[in-house]
Amino acid sequence: MRPFALADAPAVQRLAGAAAVAEMTLNIPHPYDDGMAEAWIATLDEAWRAGTAVTFAITTATDGLCDTVSLRITRVHDRGELGYWIGQPFWGRGYATEAVRAVLAFAFDTLALHRVQASHLPRNPASGRVMQKVGMEREGLHRGRYRKGAIYEDVEEYAILRSDWDARVD
Repeated sequence: MRPFALADAPAVQRLAGAAAVAEMTLNIPHPYDDGMAEAWIATLDEAWRAGTAVTFAITTATDGLCDTVSLRITRVHDRGELGYWIGQPFWGRGYATEAVRAVLAFAFDTLALHRVQASHLPRNPASGRVMQKVGMEREGLHRGRYRKGAIYEDVEEYAILRSDWDARVD
């Protein structure tokens, strides 16, 4: 895991711009136009400096950039909202689970957060399995919570508390 650099923009555009990736997320548009990746990367340092979010590029020695994991921080509640996307060529390789586990360690051990929550679209059960593998518990289904284009999307909600994280057996 490392911070993003502007040099990552072509890979972000290629990976996030895949229709299958956009279909499984709420916030990634399709098509993913030229300049969008650069504009997004340019916001990341300021969000970290402001204490409102941290975003990591997930890379491998052989493949380079393969995914992204982020944590939006709400300090007044010592809470984080986890988000991630995986480039389609890297689905099913365990990269998301490994990255999410590392960000949870950072959230609880470095940022001293009390709670981390995440959501996924029900049609993306693989994302829910990642959340379960790292010890997050399902808290429910929010029907029609978000609008994506012309469709109102349900989302499955998961969370983990610091006490759950501390009690886990690895």
